[in-house]
Amino acid sequence: MSIVEAILLTIVTASTPLLIAALGELVTERAGVLNLGVEGMMAMGAACGFAGAILFDSTLLGVLCGILAGGLTAALFAFAVLGLAANQVASGLALTIFGLGLSGLIGAPFIGARRDPITHLHIPGLSDLPLVGRLFFGQDAFVYASLLLCLGVGWFLFHTRKGLLLRAVGENQTSAHSLGLPVLRVRFVAILFGGACAGLAGAYLSLVYTRFWSPGMTSGRGWIAVALVVFAVWRPGWTFFGAYLFGAATVLQLHAQAAAIGIPSQALSALPYLATIVALVVLSLGRRRDTGAPGSLGAPFVPDR
Repeated sequence: MSIVEAILLTIVTASTPLLIAALGELVTERAGVLNLGVEGMMAMGAACGFAGAILFDSTLLGVLCGILAGGLTAALFAFAVLGLAANQVASGLALTIFGLGLSGLIGAPFIGARRDPITHLHIPGLSDLPLVGRLFFGQDAFVYASLLLCLGVGWFLFHTRKGLLLRAVGENQTSAHSLGLPVLRVRFVAILFGGACAGLAGAYLSLVYTRFWSPGMTSGRGWIAVALVVFAVWRPGWTFFGAYLFGAATVLQLHAQAAAIGIPSQALSALPYLATIVALVVLSLGRRRDTGAPGSLGAPFVPDR
């Protein structure tokens, strides 16, 4: 029972940054912008979040630094794709390379430093229940915040007027502009939200998941987050399911390596990314006609003058 509990707790920890980053990317893509720079924004959030926590000796301030770093990096992307109407795919790839390089420079002085574990929720009686106690009533604040964020994004997109406006902009930017909707403003806010979520996910990696900084610690999680949006058909509920599915794949390959089964460790390390590719291929075969993608996704927008 203790082994099963430990595995489940680790799955929750591994899935949380994927869920947060994917939700931010989902809102961005719902607005019609394809941001492939999630990996770079997560790396910036991880580096700046850890640096802020060390310098200010406060995990909360470190988290705020991570969110700010992700938002500022996203603003740079927004300037390129909205202000200059640059290609979104190329700009996103450039943002990833830029973010990985700059985060390595920022985090270099903090290699070897460590942070203490953050406080977990404890409800007397409930948190002490076998198996389900720590799983449901003993998590850290980030886990509960990610769940609330998932519910909040779903409510915003499908039950509010502003969510309808955002979806309208992403579905048909020309029609939205002709109706007087502020296409560029909506997309700018969506990009900033996606960047803030990616920065928060990165700060979680360095302040909670590992509690230290190392170059390249995002390890492709940003790319998985982008793939999760497609896997989830641009819906928050399926994003939650997908994040925990791929989080489980990540954790199970670690346990498989620890068990020293007769499979090369390199093949086991590739398991989460292989699962991502297989899931996307299966979904593509099952939805050839209707992928659920916003109609204006990836298309640059230049308003009439």
